[in-house]
Amino acid sequence: MAKKKRLRLIAEMARKIRAYRELKSRPRESQKYALDYETMRRPLTGKMLPVLAWQDVRRESHLFSLLAGMRLFGVGRMLTRKSWLEDHPEPSYWQITKIKVDYTAEDMDHGRAWGTLTYKGKQESEIKEVEKVMYHDWRLIPKDMEQQFRDFQPLPEPPVRYAPYPPLLRAMLLAQRGKAGGRAVTEEPALPLKRDVVLNKDYFRRQEQEHQRKEGTAV
Repeated sequence: MAKKKRLRLIAEMARKIRAYRELKSRPRESQKYALDYETMRRPLTGKMLPVLAWQDVRRESHLFSLLAGMRLFGVGRMLTRKSWLEDHPEPSYWQITKIKVDYTAEDMDHGRAWGTLTYKGKQESEIKEVEKVMYHDWRLIPKDMEQQFRDFQPLPEPPVRYAPYPPLLRAMLLAQRGKAGGRAVTEEPALPLKRDVVLNKDYFRRQEQEHQRKEGTAV
């Protein structure tokens, strides 16, 4: 009969206490992401921000700097990022649905946010946490422009013209190309789903001859 394992209650309690103390001693986001704007260093870690980010950090705001001064911390409002406005012609934005503020921060400009993401005009139905809230390129979309962002109609997806080859046939094609060229082949072979037929004069001449053969020559 197997011997029962003794429960070490004191050891288990000590482990839970150590885990709880580690959790409580973790730096809050207001401490972790604090920034000295003169030296561009984070006091907690001493790391310096990249030089290319200095200009945006001095002129732009992170997410909670915008939400802290708004009613209900901006729940229901739409926010976008400078990089999205510059890189994509389609609207990309977050619509805030939930906010969890770090009330220990001096200006209450730290915390976590959740919302629905619309990226390149395509809206996601799932509510998820907003990423990169500490980046200094967030922009608040004015209320008179929100409907313009919502009314955007994305262009239809282009039809699929090519499909990957089956694994065995793909391996045979790559091996054949490698033998012919004498070097490694990097281009991926693709199978066209629609065959392009070039219609020249000979095609129409053969069609006419075939029609005459079946119908006969008019008398």
